[in-house]
Amino acid sequence: MLSQAELKGIYVPVVTPFLSDGELDLVSYERYVKHLLEFEIDGLVVGGTTGESPTISWEEVVELVSITRDALGTRSVPIVVGTGTNNTADTVRRTEMAGRIGADAALVVTPYYSRPSEAGILEHYRRASRTGVPVIAYEIPSRTGIRLSAETMRAILELDGVIGLKDSSGSLTLLQELGSFATKPVLCGDDALLYDMLRLGASGGISASANVCTRNFIEVCRQAAAGNYPAASRVFDGLRPLIDDLFREPNPAPLKWLLARQDLLAADAVRLPMSQITSALQQRLSRYLVE
Repeated sequence: MLSQAELKGIYVPVVTPFLSDGELDLVSYERYVKHLLEFEIDGLVVGGTTGESPTISWEEVVELVSITRDALGTRSVPIVVGTGTNNTADTVRRTEMAGRIGADAALVVTPYYSRPSEAGILEHYRRASRTGVPVIAYEIPSRTGIRLSAETMRAILELDGVIGLKDSSGSLTLLQELGSFATKPVLCGDDALLYDMLRLGASGGISASANVCTRNFIEVCRQAAAGNYPAASRVFDGLRPLIDDLFREPNPAPLKWLLARQDLLAADAVRLPMSQITSALQQRLSRYLVE
């Protein structure tokens, strides 16, 4: 199981490859994961937003985790599985199942759509944290429709089974408000804010863009961890255009297009309601194929 001390560096959230008929492309997935493992990444996230979690079944998550574990072999790269839903009982059940299939931690998003009270959200996390599987809280107001106060997030981080936070709140405010209280690690979930969050004390990032130019994202975190922020800034400045382009249209469609053109995926297929990217964005992304 993942400890809070290990929650640092670059965690790569994986895409879920599909064939043209919409079925899982497990052959591509194995090739793609083995490619990521050529780099010194600090963890993999399966079944997260980048993996199109709203449209993949739990049975498919189980298949993906099994292949990921096989690809790891003897390597000790943590596997984090997305288990959060807007149903507490289902979240607890999925988190327990994630532990049984070999997840090292669970990524549990703030309950979405129903817009519960902060007291209800705290209880949601309390119950997930009692499963025995380490929980990484995931705050992303742009998708959940609710923004947690720093006070509630502090209370969530105080729970024994919660080992840290993925902060995709869209600004530096939450991290700043947590301040010195944030003794548990905070991972940046907004790729464009990675460098700024590292400067404020974040321990790393769960970065979709790190599927591309992976080595450079790792270097940003390494330089920041060493206190060499000018060097981290120089490397990160070179990544900004890529990050901007990968999020011009909904993630992970741009990323899948690029991975397919790099022959890591057989196709850039996504499941509806996601759609493939426009020709204009294809032209922009093409420049990364020759660099």
